[in-house]
Amino acid sequence: MTITTRPGPATPVSPAAPSPVRLPRAGELARGHARGAPLRREGPAKLTGTALYADDLVFPGAWYGATLRSTEPHARLLGIERDADFDWSRVVVVTAEDIPGDNVVSLIIDDQPILVPVGGEIRHQAEPVALLAAADRDTLREAKARLRLRTEPLAPVFDPLVSSQVFAHFDMGKGDIAAGFAAADLVVEGTYRVGHTEQLYIENQAMIAVPREDGGMTVTGSLQCPYYVHKALKRALALDSERAVVIQAETGGGFGGKEEYPSLLAVHAALLAQRIGRPVRMIYGRHEDIAATTKRHPAIVTHRTGVTREGRIVAQEIDLVLDGGAYCTLSPVVLSRATIHAGGPYDVANVRITSRAVATNTPPNGAFRGFGAPQAEFAAEMQVNRVAEALGISPLELRRRNIYREGGVTPTQQVLRESVAAQEVLERAAEAAEFERIRERTARERAARTASARTARGIGLALGWHGAGFTGSGEERMGSVASVELTAEGAIRILAASTEMGQGTKTIFPQLVADELGVPYDAVEIAPQDTSIVPDSGPTVASRTAMVVGGLIIKAARRLRAQVEERTGRPFAESYLHDAQTWGGTREDERFEPYPGVHFDDETYTGDAYPAFGWACAVAEVEVDLDTGEVAVRSVVSADDVGRVIHPVLAEGQVEGGTLQAVGYATIEEIKLHDGRYLNDRLQTYLIPTAVDAPRIDAILVEAPFSGAPHGAKGVGELPMDVGAPAVVAAIHDATGVWIHDLPASPERILAALDGHEPPGPPGISA
Repeated sequence: MTITTRPGPATPVSPAAPSPVRLPRAGELARGHARGAPLRREGPAKLTGTALYADDLVFPGAWYGATLRSTEPHARLLGIERDADFDWSRVVVVTAEDIPGDNVVSLIIDDQPILVPVGGEIRHQAEPVALLAAADRDTLREAKARLRLRTEPLAPVFDPLVSSQVFAHFDMGKGDIAAGFAAADLVVEGTYRVGHTEQLYIENQAMIAVPREDGGMTVTGSLQCPYYVHKALKRALALDSERAVVIQAETGGGFGGKEEYPSLLAVHAALLAQRIGRPVRMIYGRHEDIAATTKRHPAIVTHRTGVTREGRIVAQEIDLVLDGGAYCTLSPVVLSRATIHAGGPYDVANVRITSRAVATNTPPNGAFRGFGAPQAEFAAEMQVNRVAEALGISPLELRRRNIYREGGVTPTQQVLRESVAAQEVLERAAEAAEFERIRERTARERAARTASARTARGIGLALGWHGAGFTGSGEERMGSVASVELTAEGAIRILAASTEMGQGTKTIFPQLVADELGVPYDAVEIAPQDTSIVPDSGPTVASRTAMVVGGLIIKAARRLRAQVEERTGRPFAESYLHDAQTWGGTREDERFEPYPGVHFDDETYTGDAYPAFGWACAVAEVEVDLDTGEVAVRSVVSADDVGRVIHPVLAEGQVEGGTLQAVGYATIEEIKLHDGRYLNDRLQTYLIPTAVDAPRIDAILVEAPFSGAPHGAKGVGELPMDVGAPAVVAAIHDATGVWIHDLPASPERILAALDGHEPPGPPGISA
């Protein structure tokens, strides 16, 4: 691992008290010294099997819940019929008529019902229509089989290009697009497609609802965003904030799949629990989990790029269409991020980007690691690689001539004033992977290849950027709060709704607070993610946890330290225990305030779309079997600018995990559909990379600190997902000489391209 340090804002450092595990000081983190980085806080419980996931939790007297779903992609629900020969006294059935509050899943737009009412419209296969609960699973299964839906079929829409229902649209740009193309010596056109992909977290969706004596409801489950679920629960069950409580259980992965979907499942479990007055467990099996939950949005992206003979990109015209599925969910904000990132990390004078997210009669799509950027940046990087080939310029050199530098202006008119590391990650990845040397070697091998050759090797490069935090004024509108308290017993405790899903939140938060207070790492606790205990510090999404919430807890810790030191006249580490005994505890809340100099206009959609961007570059080497079309990814070098490294081991782990996920996105992961239903909705048929498929991954952590965050950190979780897939597909082209325009680059697509069959929408080049 290599860490490159750039000058950044100074971080105040308190003297460290003796500790069995020495906490790296802020300066040490900036220099990349991994020695003494603490072990991950939740690691021992997971390793020893004592960590309790939702399905491990025991609630005496709990019943089991299940969902009755539609089997048609589009229909009118005329009735729900019960088999008269079944003893219905043994089960509880809940329909839309039984919902005490609003029959909507509370998200961006109120278009998705909790349950389809009789007379209502079924919009996708697997849509929830009724809920059942029973004391045992056998009775539940039998009862579910004795219910029948009476429907009137309606015409479905599966092609997003013909859909007339638009969830959101954007039109942004800068300069004069006509003048830009007039100045171009060459125009390259291309259309790129990516399909549905599944998050495939280890632990399935799981919720347990427990009714309370005061008429309220406590829901415990596997989730990313406690306050999203809290909002949905209050609205559906007509509860106030105090009587609705949401608690995160140990969560076995999310990748975005547990951002918005748990709201629906939590409400389902709560409706049943409210009806029968006892706990209800709703734990999906893997088949139901894949068949019914949200996926990555499919996208169709069309590029038209004007470039001079010298390799300067002078015009970009991009059109992007996202398939939102049956309901809106998070499509507007996924589309927003995809649109802003669609041109790639290149400073082009004349840009126009249009986009829309539309409805189809397939299950809704939602959050997935990268949140729209991987779709858009796959197309952008493929287009840049094709431009380089058309000009006869190295892909590395073309990027050098066009990348953003400080002072660059984005399509939203944002001026990049600081923390711009595009060149740094590009050069570090290319140098570490020996990109030019190996590219020359693969070119010689390709020229010398005979008809009897069975394999081909190639190398490919991709560059990306990723906005840290919510888009535009999202953070300001949310007004997140995080707290640090010194309890009367002398415990130092962090209170934040940010959840742990394996990424290391429970480790880095105590690290930051201990560093600020000058106390041992083990002296800092973190409160459970329980809405009755912690404030709303926003969802655990959008590469915002370390930057935004981490910044809030550092500021809260500073205020706590100042209070204690003012009262005692001694350093915090020496006096906090005495202070707690004397004053009975102190809590400091910190609310998000806009970063200085960051302004965004929601009406015109112009200005600072993100307070800072992260930057990444991946270089991949592949070997292609020319007989079968199979691809083996041999190595990936990924250089990622994370602002400032808090915990090197965890940051490397995020790069490695995101890169492997991107390799799957590039090569084998694909949801197949028929009549709007997922065909490969089981682990036997939905393929992801295993340990056997994993390439050698070299993570290079680059630091270009963001001055608006007290610790300089940005984000790392999503960055590697943006660049891995286009790097792999570029390497396939280097090996074979053919371009693959659709993901995944499956053996079938590679063989078809080798046989001379272009995919739909072949690209064009004109002088």
